[in-house]
Amino acid sequence: MLERTISWIDGGPDKNSAKLIDQTKLPLEYTHVIVKTCERMARAIKTMEIRGAPAIGAAAAMGMALAALEYEGKTREGLIVHLERSKRILDSQRPTAVNLMWGTKRLLDKAASTAGTVGEVVEALIAEAKAVADEDVEINRRIGQHGSTVIADGDTVLTHCNAGALACVGYGTALGVIRGAIEAGKKVKVISDETRPRLQGASLTCWELKEDGIPVTQIADTEAGLLMRMGKIQKVVVGADRIVADGVFNKIGTYQVAIMANFHGIPFYVAAPVSTLDLARKMDGVEIEQRDEWEVKTVFKKVQLSPDGVPAINYAFDGTPMELVTGIVTEDGVFTPKELLERYQAKG
Repeated sequence: MLERTISWIDGGPDKNSAKLIDQTKLPLEYTHVIVKTCERMARAIKTMEIRGAPAIGAAAAMGMALAALEYEGKTREGLIVHLERSKRILDSQRPTAVNLMWGTKRLLDKAASTAGTVGEVVEALIAEAKAVADEDVEINRRIGQHGSTVIADGDTVLTHCNAGALACVGYGTALGVIRGAIEAGKKVKVISDETRPRLQGASLTCWELKEDGIPVTQIADTEAGLLMRMGKIQKVVVGADRIVADGVFNKIGTYQVAIMANFHGIPFYVAAPVSTLDLARKMDGVEIEQRDEWEVKTVFKKVQLSPDGVPAINYAFDGTPMELVTGIVTEDGVFTPKELLERYQAKG
């Protein structure tokens, strides 16, 4: 099992910093980034040195703790104002993934509810950020245990993008379902869409599954429908960056995978923690992040794919209507979309 994607450093020369696996360097180089300021954490989120909804939630929490450490004032009121400003900076980096705003809000709420001196509030925020990370690993293991029940022995599972340990603090959501099935004694193979334009399926999912000895095969995004028609895929399991009342937002390309799975009668599952739910909102009310066109027009700025002067559209996510979703796996169980709404909308 991989080390944690993000962790808090408690001692040594980098005490009170965050350590990230630099996902922009994988699979060719395994290296870390040491993050010492809120501004640097915001940049790490924007540039996708850390990415994946649960991992971004933990990064946001640690970014808020770093912001608290940077505060030079003497009053709790001033600290709260400083944290509110830091929250806005962090939240603005990637607008679609709701875990980012969830993580910053949790830390801001913790600051507001903690009595004591500025120093005591700062220590409480560090502890809270570490708790967010610890909870993520446990939540993902529970997702894996519940989700393993929908995977049959011998299944080949298609996944899109990376919803594994690298997208979380550890273990993973969609890949957590795979890990849970394997831990339950089932033989499972994975097919990983390459996931244009940033190729997270090829560079991250294939890398982490290979590291864990889980059988994985890479395909071009355009091959998925053919393999479904040939009977080579039995299930689809993906992660989510935001789940709203009428749909699921995930990496661009997920929608078309869901359409193909529906056409071929293949179950399509979404695995995500409860923190990803935003059930008071609908799909048309969510801002879909648009990234720089170089991601589409080149391969990591190294190989140009289209002529100069030809514009490119680069939406980072798409929305999959609930009608195409077989089930949603949270840490509480596996639910149909209707059951999900009944359970979690009732909780407010």
